[in-house]
Amino acid sequence: MKNFKLLILGLCFGTTCMIVSAQNLNDKKATPETKALYRNLRQMQGKSILFGHQDDTAYGIAWTGESNQSDVKKVTGDYPAVYGWDLGHIELGDSLNIDKVPFDRMRRLMIEAYRRGGVNTVSWHLRNPYTAGSAWDVTSDKVVKSILLGGEKHQLYIKWLDRLAVFFDQLNKESGTPVPILFRPFHEHSGSWFWWGKNLCSVDDYVSLWHFTVDYLREKKNIHNLIYIYSPDFVKNKQEYFERYPGDAYVDMLGLDLYHRDAEARSQEYISNVKNIMGFLSDYSVKSGKPYVFSETGLNELSMYNWFTEVLYPALLPNKPVYVLVWRNAYDLPRHYFTPYPGHPAGKNLIEFKNLPDVLFENELSELYK
Repeated sequence: MKNFKLLILGLCFGTTCMIVSAQNLNDKKATPETKALYRNLRQMQGKSILFGHQDDTAYGIAWTGESNQSDVKKVTGDYPAVYGWDLGHIELGDSLNIDKVPFDRMRRLMIEAYRRGGVNTVSWHLRNPYTAGSAWDVTSDKVVKSILLGGEKHQLYIKWLDRLAVFFDQLNKESGTPVPILFRPFHEHSGSWFWWGKNLCSVDDYVSLWHFTVDYLREKKNIHNLIYIYSPDFVKNKQEYFERYPGDAYVDMLGLDLYHRDAEARSQEYISNVKNIMGFLSDYSVKSGKPYVFSETGLNELSMYNWFTEVLYPALLPNKPVYVLVWRNAYDLPRHYFTPYPGHPAGKNLIEFKNLPDVLFENELSELYK
């Protein structure tokens, strides 16, 4: 029964497969596997929802660094379909990322996920190049301008991009073939908690930063296995969402980061906000051909034991994103987790969510890279 859901999906898309192409993937030199992934995700838009989890195989509740472990798999019997990773501190030349995951182990886990048929997505909580503080250091509004062409920190930023490119090169060499990555830089910019946030830089400077970053990785570093996702946090309307949009030529997928906070007291507000935003993302997707995703979400500690089927799933209807990714289960922060682990009361509900006909975990995926 492993491929039952995808068998139906294939029948549903039988005609569409002959029509939909990868023409909206902006990198014309993208690797064949990257083009195939993009094309196949586009074909799934509105039909199926891939379930994802940040750092799923890197660590979990009461464990870290142990091979082939996963809180999601322990609870449901299957890995998630999408794996989130973060490259924060790669720019410093560190061996560990911002969440203490060794970069060499991260590459191995990404390759393992890819070979099993899963999807890898990457964010980058890069340090503040102007103040040397963290990504959350918002003490200066000069940071973005300082790393643009002609800025005093421009050469430093180029060095950071070079280190980022080395990571992707090493990943591909270790894999033996380029591993397609859904790359989500400068995320949640509609808020102001990161140094690239809306109150810390102008619209033009944010767009220029995005353009320079994509052009440099694509043209100067010859990185052609990245699919670029634009992912604001909460916005009230379409105009606010697209206020800092870099343009269709620089964005391949549309994303949303939005967490459910205050549990039951704000459940309906969360559902309403997600539905509203997914609604206009769906409209734009129809016009542009670009898929949309729920790039970060979750309810910390899962105080609502039916959250997956009674809050998350209704929020995703009727405009289903290609995937939904919940945040991590920290091994070193006792009250920081977003999926159930063995013995947690929400475990049964995650299994119920998994068994929904339009929700896909890893074993239910077809060959996305062909």
